[in-house]
Amino acid sequence: MNPSRITSLLSLIALAALAGGTYWLLQATRPPAARDEERVKTHAPDYFADHFSVSELDQSGSTQYRLTATKMVHYEDDENSDLTLPAIRAFQPGKPIVTATGDRGTVNGDASIVDLYDNARILRAAGAGDPEMQADSVHFRVLVNDDVIETEKPVKLRRGQSIATASAMKYNNVTRVVQLFGNVRGYIAASDMSGAGSAGAGSK
Repeated sequence: MNPSRITSLLSLIALAALAGGTYWLLQATRPPAARDEERVKTHAPDYFADHFSVSELDQSGSTQYRLTATKMVHYEDDENSDLTLPAIRAFQPGKPIVTATGDRGTVNGDASIVDLYDNARILRAAGAGDPEMQADSVHFRVLVNDDVIETEKPVKLRRGQSIATASAMKYNNVTRVVQLFGNVRGYIAASDMSGAGSAGAGSK
């Protein structure tokens, strides 16, 4: 073989090795975030937790909301999490505790929206001039930042001795006003007429 050709071939091999080593070094020293950006995220679990609990505090440091679940599975693509037996509780000074539960649920990445499904229930303890209130549906959405719980599904509402059914419902935990929408039926007991909270019917 021609010596000059051998020299050229060796130079080419050395150059290729140098280029490969440089690429490896570049990849090894890049920040993890830069490498992750190149990987397409899929709707696959990236972590989970048993007996999950997270709280949101108000400005004074008191618990305002607490979300719990027997199991939480987080997904990397949309930052949402699936919940098993979720329960979210709202605490407000001087007002009854409100608890919303379901057999399963989801929570978004910043825990501002919690969806409860299957045997979903809202239970507000008696207090502050209001009787106990319970609402049952197949779905409730808790808008944490707005202190609102709503459903677009048929719902059964019990407030004290009063019972009503409706096509949809919206409950404001700040004003304690319940709005019923669509086909609203039921009765209001005389003993509940003087309660501090109120219920209204409307169309949707």
